[in-house]
Amino acid sequence: MVNTSMWIKALRVIPQITKAEWNTLDVISRWLIATRAAVFIMTALAAAIGGLLAYRSGNFSMGLFLLSLFGIVMAHASNNLLNDLVDHKRGIDKDNYYRSLYGPQPLEHGLLSLKKFYNYLFVTLGIAMVVGIYLVAVTGIGAFWLMGAGLFFLLFYTWPLKYYGLGEPSVILVWGPLMVGGTYFVVSGGQWDNWVVLLSLVYALGPTTVLFGKHTDKLPEDKAKGVRTLPVVIGEKAARYSTIVFWLLQYGFIITLVLTGRLGPAMLIVLLAIPKLIWAIKVFVKPRPAAKPEGAAGEGWPLYLVSHAFIYNRAFGLLFLLGLIVDVILYKLGFVWNLM
Repeated sequence: MVNTSMWIKALRVIPQITKAEWNTLDVISRWLIATRAAVFIMTALAAAIGGLLAYRSGNFSMGLFLLSLFGIVMAHASNNLLNDLVDHKRGIDKDNYYRSLYGPQPLEHGLLSLKKFYNYLFVTLGIAMVVGIYLVAVTGIGAFWLMGAGLFFLLFYTWPLKYYGLGEPSVILVWGPLMVGGTYFVVSGGQWDNWVVLLSLVYALGPTTVLFGKHTDKLPEDKAKGVRTLPVVIGEKAARYSTIVFWLLQYGFIITLVLTGRLGPAMLIVLLAIPKLIWAIKVFVKPRPAAKPEGAAGEGWPLYLVSHAFIYNRAFGLLFLLGLIVDVILYKLGFVWNLM
């Protein structure tokens, strides 16, 4: 039976469910939970930014935009499934490892057999590939190289990139030039603009901080199992303060771009996220608690730093998108700020 309330819940949070509850769910609910669909908003925002910039350039196809959005969300879903598969095969998620605590790990918790899990993975990845091939066919060779780069990170992020401190730099490239820039390239019919790449990197710092939060949360477990994420390499304190620096850099870049006339003043709407920024910084300047905090701060435990980073990034990302929408509207009305 279709359970649309679970669809909505799975798009908002990573729900904790039992095997008995899983057995009552429809296939879409199961897929959304298995792929950790709550984080897809970061990918959707990247696509929306790329689409808006294409619209601003005067070359915009709604059909290609919707396909691009759908394609990169399916690619993100494939990566999440592959992440769980590889870590399961390598024994990383055994014995109540962090990933098995914060949400259902379909293989570790016995929600899906290996055969059914492969079906989820191959269908999801197959859809992403079909969309990508079509976009290459209608856009040209440039899209082929973008698709190839995306496929590389999809297949090799979990291993070896994440295991050797390269996961976080990968996210900057994926959520920046590949997602934002790639959507712009496809939707605009094959245009490439260095200005779009620059702006994409400003946004990509946000998803990167979410990953920093996640890997800092599970730093002891990763270190014990030989998973050398960047927080493991540089240490917990450096990882927490690096996250704060990335957040501040986003504001610094946007303010600089506005003052130099490359962005319109509407983008300063992101300053409304500062109260949420202060809230997140107060969490990150202190060491992660050793045990579940009381009250709201402990919700979702053992998710802690990543939860705060995600909530803040969602607020900043939505304001970033809203500011860009207003900026594009004003540009279309004739207000020009010498965008390069």
